[in-house]
Amino acid sequence: MKKYLFCLILLISAAAYPQNLDILNYVNPLIGADRMGHTYPGATVPFGMVQLSPDTDTLPYEVNGRYNSDVYKYCAGYQYADSTIVGFSHTHFSGTGHSDLGDILLMPTTGPLQLNPGTADAPEKGYRSRFSHETEKASPGYYAVTLDDHDILAEMTATTRTGVHRYTFNIGGETHIILDMVHGIYNYDGKNVRTFIRVENDTLVTGFRQTSGWARTRTLYFAVAFSRPIESYGFVNEEPAQAYKGFWRRFDQRRNFPEAAGRKIKGHFDFNTSPGEQITLRVALSPVSTAGAVANMIAEAPQTDFDAVRLAAERMWEDELGRVKVKMMNEEQMVSFYTALYHAFLSPTVYMDTDSQYKGLDQNIHTADDFDNYTTFSLWDTYRALHPLFTIVQQARTSDMINSMLAHYDQSVHHMLPVWSHHANENWCMIGYHAVPVIADAIVKGIGGFDYTRATEACVTTAHNGWYDGLDDYMRLGYVPDERTASSVSVTLEYAYDDWCIAQAISKLPEGKQPASPPDPATDTFGEAPGRSGNHPGNNDLYNEFLHRSRNFLNVWDPSTGFMRPRKTDGSFRANFDVLSTHGQGFIEGNAWNYSLYVPHDPAQLISLVGGKKRFIQHLDSLFTMHLPDEFFAETEDITREGIIGNYVHGNEPSHHVPYLYNYAGAPRKTQYWVRHIMDTKYLPAPDGLSGNDDCGQMSAWYIFSALGFYPVAPGSDRYDLGSPLVKEATISLENGRTFTVSAINQGPLNVYVKKVELNGRRLDRLYITHDEIMQGGSLVFYMCR
Repeated sequence: MKKYLFCLILLISAAAYPQNLDILNYVNPLIGADRMGHTYPGATVPFGMVQLSPDTDTLPYEVNGRYNSDVYKYCAGYQYADSTIVGFSHTHFSGTGHSDLGDILLMPTTGPLQLNPGTADAPEKGYRSRFSHETEKASPGYYAVTLDDHDILAEMTATTRTGVHRYTFNIGGETHIILDMVHGIYNYDGKNVRTFIRVENDTLVTGFRQTSGWARTRTLYFAVAFSRPIESYGFVNEEPAQAYKGFWRRFDQRRNFPEAAGRKIKGHFDFNTSPGEQITLRVALSPVSTAGAVANMIAEAPQTDFDAVRLAAERMWEDELGRVKVKMMNEEQMVSFYTALYHAFLSPTVYMDTDSQYKGLDQNIHTADDFDNYTTFSLWDTYRALHPLFTIVQQARTSDMINSMLAHYDQSVHHMLPVWSHHANENWCMIGYHAVPVIADAIVKGIGGFDYTRATEACVTTAHNGWYDGLDDYMRLGYVPDERTASSVSVTLEYAYDDWCIAQAISKLPEGKQPASPPDPATDTFGEAPGRSGNHPGNNDLYNEFLHRSRNFLNVWDPSTGFMRPRKTDGSFRANFDVLSTHGQGFIEGNAWNYSLYVPHDPAQLISLVGGKKRFIQHLDSLFTMHLPDEFFAETEDITREGIIGNYVHGNEPSHHVPYLYNYAGAPRKTQYWVRHIMDTKYLPAPDGLSGNDDCGQMSAWYIFSALGFYPVAPGSDRYDLGSPLVKEATISLENGRTFTVSAINQGPLNVYVKKVELNGRRLDRLYITHDEIMQGGSLVFYMCR
């Protein structure tokens, strides 16, 4: 088992704290923390299980039985525009458009005890506090802020499984540390199934929280170690009185009683502090047990040494971010690049104890043998660029993540790979079966550490689950009918691409290792896989089946409109159809203009459908330059004006490959122009600098690839399409010990066009490079011009 432990690192003296970690200075975790970015600014380590971050409001998911749209802003628990902090919770998603988590909220206070969080308008009526961005500091592995109402400096750092708080009570006196087990993100009355707190001794508190939200059977265990003895404590249970009270009623459980259980438990731990006194808390998490949480703490943060933990976290970040060293044209671009890389390395997240135990999808305890178990798979987003980025700079973790997906598959009663999974739950968010392109991409690129045949069998079985989201109709009709789902066209297009990926995976398996064919396989074949040639297993039935299925995008193309269009079971196209609207037109989080370009595995056929290269270029030009009025995306909360250029939606994922399609039509200068324009206008080094949800790093991964000068239009192939680099120089340190460098000669803000490209000193006569060319090491040189 590979463990990323802190215990050895923590032996480093805090006196050795470096004065200047150059790469870390270019990371600003507050980027994306305002408006649509939905990132959190708090302390975490690369791919860490703990995300210790401030939450700035308590908006519920529903009001009077109806969805409260304002809660959408708080997917990460934090909004930069807010002026109060409710407390610091230990689990957060980065950049998602739906949410959960916000577990184990702690808040230090002074003065009379208050257990209500109060409101943003009247924070003094509760335990929350006003704060100012002038005292707020956020950097990799560290967060600090002054809580103005209590005059407390709150500092945060983390290990993989433990969050560490340090509170400096500037005034001192009557002091309380609130533990709110009711608090949560996307909270609603009844979300808590059970909460439990146990005071083990005067410095150790343990417990768990079980919730039913986006993940409907989620249990998180914790252990809190205080740096000084608790003087007194108490609990309240805010759930309505139950008819059955049992024999616990004989005790006063509100004060100094060492155990509390119920749906809505809040606790307080009381101290008398001197002015300037510090109290440090270590909070370890576990998916398995409170004993596992304690063991995680002992392994990763055995001592109450905040500065040593912070140093270890920063060194972890320096190592990970140092995998890609760049020189940009200015400091703002350096901040944008390294913050994007930071966001890309936040998820997926480790989900197991230091002894390799974790809770599985079947709710049983498992041991991860020979891999590290991960969760937080936002696959509809991240298969596009984040996971392809990992095949270059995080290959060992890529195999761990795929083994985690295969464990999920083994534990699934549905025999499905993950769709969108977190914390031992499948939440079924979004569409497609996009674990498939992640697996196929790794197979095609030769990533080791997992069983290719077993992985391909899991892909095939997943794609044969007829009960799932119209797949039975898709396999019978060649498309998902409009009557079956409101996103029928998007589902059809994404199934077709995923099926192409399965064909690519099968083509890479050695003779005799192909998965068994289904009882009645499709036998039609269209020859070579789109966009590829050779190296396929001849008449293999499964290969031919999925290659045939990969062309199902043709079945929703309407030549009369020139767009993909919802089609009914009887074969007719839907009568009422608006190509501009993002709501109710057969597409998910997009419109026909954007989604009709989603054929990443066969751009040549797409160009032919549109009418040839000249017409296709005109079509893309119109997409980028026309105006999309607000009314056409008013009902789609994931799309806002900030993320739109013309009618091209960069603030959401389905169109991320589109600027690179000009290459396939013979107009690479237009790819180069629009890629640079997007980087210059949609990624700014400010809290509101992201044009859409960062979506667990996908938005950031697009920027990283594009800044380096190439992008994976179709994961599942070994090809990266060339664009216009933003870097002046870049060095990628590969896990095989080699390095791949990118340089841009005559780089400048106006020099967005590429005159020529050289690979290893030889002029490149194509508009792409291959994965193997990167992994062999060498140099890619762009010669820039106006």
